[in-house]
Amino acid sequence: MIRAYLLYTGADGHSHFKRGRISEGALVQADHTLFKETAANSSFDWHNDPIPQYVITLTGILEFSTKTGETFIIEPGDILLATDHTGSGHKWRLLNDQPWKRIYVIYKENEDTHFIADEDQ
Repeated sequence: MIRAYLLYTGADGHSHFKRGRISEGALVQADHTLFKETAANSSFDWHNDPIPQYVITLTGILEFSTKTGETFIIEPGDILLATDHTGSGHKWRLLNDQPWKRIYVIYKENEDTHFIADEDQ
């Protein structure tokens, strides 16, 4: 199972998250792929994600927070499904002394992301 977190804008206009996974073997049509590295000990204050994308963490451990006080931890191998394009947004900070190396996979609008939420969510 590949652990994933869906970050989305709720009906209340705030960012929220659900823990789950991506269906194994799922094919998703992608538009672009971007590779990025951010220095260790970095953080990024309140923002929204600009486009529908998977963010696949290769190195670094991050804490994400929403304005409603929700938090979750992303570790190497986890996937963030970023869909909170509007609303109050989220912020993140690196928790360890590693850089955040990641791959962005930008998928087509309205594409099935194959995200399956955990039953306890």
